[in-house]
Amino acid sequence: MDKKAEPVEGGKQGLSMVDSSESSKAANELEQLRNKGHEYLRARQWNEARTAFNELLQYNHEDVDALNTLALALDRLGDYERMYETAQIALQVDSGSALALACKARALQKLDRVSEATIANDQALLLETNLAFAWFNRSGQQLLQDRFSESLRYAERALELDPTDARTWCNKALALVGLNRPYEALEAVNSSLTQDPDYLLALQVKGDILRRYARLDEVVVTMRHALEIAPEDISSLNLMAYALRSLGQFDRLLEVTQKLVQLTPDSHFAWDIHMGALRGLGRFEEASEAIDRVLEFDPTNVRYWMIKADNLYRLQRYREAVSVAEHALKIDDEYPPARRIHEKAMRMMYQQKKRKK
Repeated sequence: MDKKAEPVEGGKQGLSMVDSSESSKAANELEQLRNKGHEYLRARQWNEARTAFNELLQYNHEDVDALNTLALALDRLGDYERMYETAQIALQVDSGSALALACKARALQKLDRVSEATIANDQALLLETNLAFAWFNRSGQQLLQDRFSESLRYAERALELDPTDARTWCNKALALVGLNRPYEALEAVNSSLTQDPDYLLALQVKGDILRRYARLDEVVVTMRHALEIAPEDISSLNLMAYALRSLGQFDRLLEVTQKLVQLTPDSHFAWDIHMGALRGLGRFEEASEAIDRVLEFDPTNVRYWMIKADNLYRLQRYREAVSVAEHALKIDDEYPPARRIHEKAMRMMYQQKKRKK
């Protein structure tokens, strides 16, 4: 008769110890993943942070810390629909999370749902009055409504709580620009770039302030950095084009304007400045096409008709130059440049006739 197998002494305790050990190991790995995610966030590695917190949420979809930090990463990535959804899930788990409410407010603001954003952000500040992110939100909401004094006040409050936030410094700069305090705005935007040298909006704001001061070489340097970060950013290209045209650097300007007309074929400014670049380089045949495009945007502008006449004159198409100059003078018969080009073209047209005889 077979004996029944006897249970190994201490078997259940051994299994329990193994389970406990495995559980502890898993908990440590998750904590390491969480710490890594926060490190990515501090290092502005937004994609890596998103991946880390998404992985954490696979283990626990009600992890409020992971949800809130994921929302913050999504904000930086410009994925506001997903940010809103994530903040909503966090609030379902913890309706008293001030950070989740502030994330919701930020997403709503960027989705042009400003009234709802204001309500959510006010709720966040009621729960946690020292939440810098919520004061940053409030500053941005005031900027959208051109309430520059209020925006400045809220930005300064946010900076008292967190002086390392580049975006809040930029909000302060924008508010100061709105209040016509450009020197202080330049100081604020420099503080923003100290915190984040690659912050595109701050680079654009700095470029625009420097343009106002006619510090055009500095505009070029600043916009070169901006375009290294975002080569097809229209605002940066426009500022770079303005500076290069003013400096008379037509070779470099043409590279920028070619990109501008490709990216924004319906932009009056793009074709105007492209026309100027071509003329500055003496490429009058190509400039003729650009001038015609500019005239589509502004067909009654006497200056553009005068430029067209001048361009035809430089191409030695004197009869056409006379005709176009006459059209310009019909728009404004007191416009001296049009009268001068008309007289020059008439003179050259008659000389050309004499030579043919």
